[in-house]
Amino acid sequence: MLEIFPEPILELPRADISIGGLKAYIAQGEHFQILYMEFEKDIIIEEHSHESQWGVILEGQIDLTIDGKEFVFRKGDRYFIPKGVKHSAKIYKGYADITYFNQKDRYKVK
Repeated sequence: MLEIFPEPILELPRADISIGGLKAYIAQGEHFQILYMEFEKDIIIEEHSHESQWGVILEGQIDLTIDGKEFVFRKGDRYFIPKGVKHSAKIYKGYADITYFNQKDRYKVK
């Protein structure tokens, strides 16, 4: 099976996120983080909020509830979650995305 992400992404530091079945690589900017994520199993993300988040789906499906509204996003779709808006998700095995967090310290490096 081909890797979703090319070698330069796979050489980035891994993000320290305690979700089983998640591989996440982190690109750190002065004011933001970009995560390249792959999920090897179904995951539920409980409702939470933080700075704004934008993502583009590379593979699979994510069911997002944003501010009480339910959405289904699949390969090729993109989403935006404004700062402070509560959201939750069901992420399905095989899902991969690139996610921009408008927050320099959302996650730490492993």
